[in-house]
Amino acid sequence: MTSAMTGLFCAGFAAFVDVVTEALSMGTLIALAFVSGFLGSLFAQVVLGRRR
Repeated sequence: MTSAMTGLFCAGFAAFVDVVTEALSMGTLIALAFVSGFLGSLFAQVVLGRRR
């Protein structure tokens, strides 16, 4: 659940960045941000030993 929430936050942030930069398509940017946030959160939980 924490990872999904982190991914959603990153997707929202990516939408803001896309509006400002217009470097990538909105869908691509949101998908990349979600995957990055999701995997980043999972990695952090495993490294910190907080995985439930």
